[in-house]
Amino acid sequence: MINRLAIFGATGDLSARYLLPALVALRAEGHLGDRFQLTGTSREDWDSERYRAWATEQIDRHGGHHPADAKAAIAGTARYQRADVTNPADLASVIAGEGPVAVYLALPPALFPGVVTALHQAGLPAGSRIVLEKPFGEDLAGAQQLNQLLADLLPEQAVFRVDHFLAMTTVQNVLGSRLANRVLEPIWNSTHIAEVDIVWDETLALEGRAGYYDTVGALKDMVQNHLLQLLCLVAMEPPLTLGERDLRDRKVDVLRSVRLLTEDDVVRRTRRARYLAGRIADHDVPAYADEEGVNPQRRIETYAEVELELDSWRWAGTTFRLRSGKALRADRKEVAVRFRSVPHLPFGHSGEPRPNVLRFGLEPEGLTLDLTGIGAHTNTLAPLSLTAQMEPSHLPAYGRLLLDVLTGNPAMSIRGDEAEEAWRVLTPVLSAWERDLVPLEEYPAGSDGPPPRPYGSGQQRRGDLLHAETAPRVVRPEL
Repeated sequence: MINRLAIFGATGDLSARYLLPALVALRAEGHLGDRFQLTGTSREDWDSERYRAWATEQIDRHGGHHPADAKAAIAGTARYQRADVTNPADLASVIAGEGPVAVYLALPPALFPGVVTALHQAGLPAGSRIVLEKPFGEDLAGAQQLNQLLADLLPEQAVFRVDHFLAMTTVQNVLGSRLANRVLEPIWNSTHIAEVDIVWDETLALEGRAGYYDTVGALKDMVQNHLLQLLCLVAMEPPLTLGERDLRDRKVDVLRSVRLLTEDDVVRRTRRARYLAGRIADHDVPAYADEEGVNPQRRIETYAEVELELDSWRWAGTTFRLRSGKALRADRKEVAVRFRSVPHLPFGHSGEPRPNVLRFGLEPEGLTLDLTGIGAHTNTLAPLSLTAQMEPSHLPAYGRLLLDVLTGNPAMSIRGDEAEEAWRVLTPVLSAWERDLVPLEEYPAGSDGPPPRPYGSGQQRRGDLLHAETAPRVVRPEL
């Protein structure tokens, strides 16, 4: 296990909200001992004492109810060094020490190539590891270039392209539910499953993140990485083991099977939009274009929706719909697996059977199965729901992620070829959007997003799983 962690961008929001609290949780659970050393570096002209005071404040604010000694062990022993993260001489001083070091790039993705190059010149100790936050590159060519730089620096098993979604308990439960329950495997295919909706709707607006968000948008920020990863877990073939080779091979197979969208497909099967001024709960929200730090000329979207199909025996004929939006009416974060309707009802009961839907709640964590049964009144059909609440994990997602980094388990990180395949899937969408082939729609903050397109207009109709107000669409198997 590596006992040294260097965080580049140590005074940023990622460190404050997630990395420092995760380290405290690891310490509280006994995963980090007295030999662990944390070094933070950033552009602020601070010394170690000031950084420790700042870290203590952030841990108190975001670190949860962990023992005081665990909090003091992380914040009170941290070291800080100001550095230019693209300067090899500065970085050589930061990573100097005994034994290997894990270097966490909590930085804007545009800096990754320069930092990786500087680390190569600075000389990482043998056995070191590097951690990169998504997105991995800014397009396919950028991902390929970054992968080559990383390959020149470290072996693939020492490169952690992390996605904290993969460390969420409920996300891992998608795999657990599939692979540990015989009842699901015979029906986990297009014969029985009509649609899968992978949704990350949030009421949060920009929240001061213009510096990052206004250069990426919803498609790159959420769909290209987080939601495609969820697609992989839902659609992958059962791996032989959950080791890094078997698991990641099966995920790459899914991405390779995604049918590339033509220009016409992109127009019909994707949507983009950004929010206007509105009201969410009890507060007013300005239009995205009016948010501080936003350049409206970039035409960055805050809502992205993409429909994909897989060319494989298991999934031919199933639609996978990936969607994420900001400043919406309600939080809705789930994977919803919608089964096909029954081909025939043999009795004359009134009412329509509701579609069977298996929902994996991502936040909050939960599992729900929607069924149809006999209602309280004679000859009526009524909805039934079976719900299970998951016990919260002892470790937050970033705690599990950091533990994998320090112990050297890359199974839940993104392999280089996987990162490139994810960009391949969305390259046609990015290209068409850049040329305005798909209009940038608008929706009021606090609404359900852009209004559904008219059915029969030659464009897609929004799936009924995405909006409770929309009437169900009956999809019957071909005979």
